[in-house]
Amino acid sequence: MNIDWNEARALTFGSVMLTMGTLHFVKKEEFESIVPPQLPGTARLYNYASGVWELGTGAAVINKKTRPVGGWSALGLLAAVWPANFYHAARDLKTGAGWGKKAYHVLRLPAQLLMMRAAYRLTR
Repeated sequence: MNIDWNEARALTFGSVMLTMGTLHFVKKEEFESIVPPQLPGTARLYNYASGVWELGTGAAVINKKTRPVGGWSALGLLAAVWPANFYHAARDLKTGAGWGKKAYHVLRLPAQLLMMRAAYRLTR
């Protein structure tokens, strides 16, 4: 049995996007808590908007015909949520987070760059 690893990676990426997009609505408080308070508007608006964006992106990535557009959408989404991830890390580290949270943030921020690289690969 031959496995198309590029297809497997794309389907995995799209599935992760769909899962995370769904979690924006299931565990909304967790996502809303990391929206930087300096942004105009409500945390709920940013949470729902990014959740819908993530769901649409995941669907686009899974479909071969729309995968390049989905890749660009994923790249934009990951760049757009970078401030929330950075804010989340800074807030937790400032409030004396335990080693587990520190390790999470040390891994999470660079992982976002790797995800952006993977998203870019989907554009081709």
